[in-house]
Amino acid sequence: MAAYKSKLESEDMDFLFEAILGLKDKEECYRFFEDICTINEIKALEQRMQVAKMLKQKKTYLDIASTTGASTATISRVNRALNYGSDGYNIVFERLNWKDK
Repeated sequence: MAAYKSKLESEDMDFLFEAILGLKDKEECYRFFEDICTINEIKALEQRMQVAKMLKQKKTYLDIASTTGASTATISRVNRALNYGSDGYNIVFERLNWKDK
């Protein structure tokens, strides 16, 4: 299988990701993300992860929207990424050893 090549790849993006990979624990993550993102940006990422979890659990769009407050457009975007994206969500779920319970 060929190596993955992101459309976002650049030296500056590498610098950002190396910074994230250098974080040691949740406290450092909170500190870094609170500095680099707005609260709304962090909450949007949190919401997408929650939507992805619920989609993996086979919840309906209606259930997901009412629980998370996500729009159907966001739910659809996350669903498309889960099914046809770069496999990023699935890599993270595997690493977290999270099962769609």
